[in-house]
Amino acid sequence: MNIERRIKTTVTGLAALLLSVAAAAQDELSGANTSWIMTSTALVLFMTLPGLALFYAGLVRSKNVLSVLMQCFSIACVASVVWFVAGYSLAFSEGNNFIGDLSNMFLANVTEDSMSGDIPESVFLMFQMTFAIITPALVIGGFAERIKFSAVMLFTVFWLLAVYAPVCHWVWGGGWLGDKGALDFAGGIVVHITAGVAALVAALMVGPRSGFPSLPMPPHNLTLSVAGAGMLWVGWFGFNGGSALGANGDAGMAILVTHLSAACGAATWSIIEWVKYGKPSVLGIITGMVAGLGTITPASGFVGPAGAMVIGISAGVVCFYATLYMKQKLKIDDSLDVMPVHGVGGILGTLAVAVFASSELGLFSGQGLENTISDQLWIQSTGIAVTIAYTAVVTYIIFKVIGLLTGGIRVDEDQEAEGLDLVSHNERGYDI
Repeated sequence: MNIERRIKTTVTGLAALLLSVAAAAQDELSGANTSWIMTSTALVLFMTLPGLALFYAGLVRSKNVLSVLMQCFSIACVASVVWFVAGYSLAFSEGNNFIGDLSNMFLANVTEDSMSGDIPESVFLMFQMTFAIITPALVIGGFAERIKFSAVMLFTVFWLLAVYAPVCHWVWGGGWLGDKGALDFAGGIVVHITAGVAALVAALMVGPRSGFPSLPMPPHNLTLSVAGAGMLWVGWFGFNGGSALGANGDAGMAILVTHLSAACGAATWSIIEWVKYGKPSVLGIITGMVAGLGTITPASGFVGPAGAMVIGISAGVVCFYATLYMKQKLKIDDSLDVMPVHGVGGILGTLAVAVFASSELGLFSGQGLENTISDQLWIQSTGIAVTIAYTAVVTYIIFKVIGLLTGGIRVDEDQEAEGLDLVSHNERGYDI
């Protein structure tokens, strides 16, 4: 009996030791993964500053170039503080199915040793912070050239807390959409649909620029925009590849399909312009690139290269005609085409996940879903519909509140004619 007891005790002890070793291995920091996510964090911040800032700045008129640069730069500052104070806690703490709690306000539980998987939590939250920066920065394209600077700053605070953080929690923070099995690898729902819908609501509430659509309002400096577009393309490798949260095959495939979709989106948009107007434009090729990037974003970790090319071509076609429809038919002055490019692209890509991540398509399939295409399409459609409705309603309320606080969200007609560079910042972009 003593021998049997000793054997049992030894086996039990060995089992406990193995379990503790396994648990320790799970919590052990991965240098490779940490390095990649730190690099991705820098790439995603690079997308906003200077990428998106230059891209947008070149698309507006010369009298508003500094205002756009200032808005992007200031949003980066304000969003970072909001993320530190409560945004990260609301998005990623336990909470409930709708929103996280405030247990991690001011990053109270984040220490040098705290981990998120096999990377430091500080790295994870910083990576997510860069997403919280670029999303409201995208929205400014909907109201560029006619909004008060104070309104932009208040919008950033309220919108991050009331729209971005909850939707982020739904999908990535343990909320109801993630539980239902919605697929959004890097932000089709969380970033692009929310930004696109918010920009559309903003454009409708702020109203069109004086003279729109009868007066031509071409980009004042496409050279700036091309430089910014190139930075966005490179930075998007961190945006999508970093969302694998590791230096692994998922990250590598995400970067590959991101590049292919961007190339196909840009080429497709240019070909349509070439056929339709006789010449391809620089503005068209960089807009098509952004459409391809935004559309592949939710699918990037789930689909293969062939599927990505179909997604990119689809993005070029659908977003091109969505842009024309919004400006020419609906006559909505979404100044920098946030809804037809990011919003429509995000919707298209979120639906495409259900098709091209399925194992039913052979060459065009990705990882292989547990659900059928029809079941996954229903889940994806539910996420899209609820996100659109929620974002639209809350954004509308936010702009109403901001209007009361600032005495109106729009500058007056004389100030708009003078330009926001001088009106808001007392500076000129160019000394000519």
